[in-house]
Amino acid sequence: MKNRIASFLPRSIAATLAASMVLAACGGSDNPADTAAASTSAASLKSTAKAASGSGSIFYGANGHNSNGGAYDVVGAKTQLSQLQDLGATIYRNDVYSQTSANMVANIAKTMEEGGVTVYPVMLMNLNYNSENDAYKAGYTLGQQTANSYPYKYYEVGNELEAKALIGNVDGTVWYQYNNWSFMLARGVIRGMIAGVKSVDSSAKIVLGGTWLHTAFFQMLADGSQPDGTWGHPAVSWDVTSWHWYSSQGDMTHACGGTGCHDVLQFLHDMGKPVWINEFGVRPDFGSYSQIATYMTGSLMMAQFASVASKYNIQSIQAFELYDDSEGDYGLIQSDGLTQKAAYWAYKTFVQNHPM
Repeated sequence: MKNRIASFLPRSIAATLAASMVLAACGGSDNPADTAAASTSAASLKSTAKAASGSGSIFYGANGHNSNGGAYDVVGAKTQLSQLQDLGATIYRNDVYSQTSANMVANIAKTMEEGGVTVYPVMLMNLNYNSENDAYKAGYTLGQQTANSYPYKYYEVGNELEAKALIGNVDGTVWYQYNNWSFMLARGVIRGMIAGVKSVDSSAKIVLGGTWLHTAFFQMLADGSQPDGTWGHPAVSWDVTSWHWYSSQGDMTHACGGTGCHDVLQFLHDMGKPVWINEFGVRPDFGSYSQIATYMTGSLMMAQFASVASKYNIQSIQAFELYDDSEGDYGLIQSDGLTQKAAYWAYKTFVQNHPM
């Protein structure tokens, strides 16, 4: 029987679980634990986009780094849009970490929206603050700046902040595997970002999530508890639970660490919100371009996610990432922004054959 992680697991039970090793977190993360040319025919673009989007679906998507320069600056928004349309990707996640970066992402959002691709920001913050209140204020500022820059439908608050609060090489499945001070600062920036966004747009949808087995962090946010064993703290609510998954982490429905094997998708589903796998990818050292493409669309990644989407309420899966860049050679397209890799064609074919 699979070891299910209930969203409000009693601590008397949780405390019996042992600490252990952590696997790599994510390729687009700042945590170490961790072409379709513009000349593509309009008919082809419409055909692929229709296969992906159905009636407004955001199931297939990708990550970009338009605030980080490189190929994203060189090719521009229109070429990126044509590539995403050709792939059948209808949602596009991009980093925001300052007013300048918020403006940069906002500059592409309208072009993307007009072409049927939803852009949303992931707001990046660290935990270098002197108090939870200071962290809250900084989060509020970034949330407000981002929401003022463009009227997005979705805002992601933080990128794997839970990994920064771990006490070491542990799974993160239980409350005592987190540092209390770091948890409080993370809670502060998350609460602040949400409040900052909501001060501009009360209808905005909030996306929040993590990676690997770091589930207890989100249990504590939701129930107002923290790693020192106390309760009654400000609880956090959000609209979409997001997660990151990479080839080095194995089967998302049977992920094994020191606390045992867990169905991570079941935990996410039990949080009671739609699930996004908003970073999925294959480590660049996995093998050849062909081997990477096969794994990405295979039974532990895209094929699995699509097949269990209704079971776990998976609303979107987003490839990491569109172009190779300083994050690593994770791209569907090489760092020139034009040369398509085997993964590009595999992704496109999969979307065409598996409309969601």
